[in-house]
Amino acid sequence: MAHADETPPRKTAPAPVPLSLMSRIIFGSRWLQLPLYLGLIVAQCVYVFKFLKELVHLVQHATDFSEQQIMLVVLGLIDVVMISNLLVMVIVGGYETFVSRLNLQGHPDQPEWLSHVNASVLKIKLAMAIIGISSIHLLRTFIEAGNIGSANRTTDYTETGIILQTVIHTVFILSAIGIAWVDRMTVPAPGKGH
Repeated sequence: MAHADETPPRKTAPAPVPLSLMSRIIFGSRWLQLPLYLGLIVAQCVYVFKFLKELVHLVQHATDFSEQQIMLVVLGLIDVVMISNLLVMVIVGGYETFVSRLNLQGHPDQPEWLSHVNASVLKIKLAMAIIGISSIHLLRTFIEAGNIGSANRTTDYTETGIILQTVIHTVFILSAIGIAWVDRMTVPAPGKGH
């Protein structure tokens, strides 16, 4: 008969199995991705610089610009922000998924999506971000193409070019749907066996 003051035995974590030299080399090779993620952080800095430069340009010329020109500059700023968000997802999510844990549990600034990130979730999030970026580019194209014969027009668009951009955007959407569908088919529903 057990006494009330006895504590149940603790479960100890199993001792890690020693890895062979080849296993350690292969597993350690994931750290070769670190310079890639650091390079993306540098690219993020370039986008911050570009954003600030465009923002200063907008503020300086706000009274000279037409409403449509302001809208095009703002769409450019939104485009930079969306690309920057994509970079953050790749840097943080990729590092967490493929290199090492960031151990952010309980940190007040931990992104909500990071707690359940894996390669499949990351692919879908990246596809959605690419669709958002493509949408901004397509909207800018439609707006600028509508300025035919206008002095405000910054780029020449051909009908074929606009159609190709629309087709590429549609392919992005269909690809994202395909990725999500394949992911749904490969992940068993909760409560069902394998």
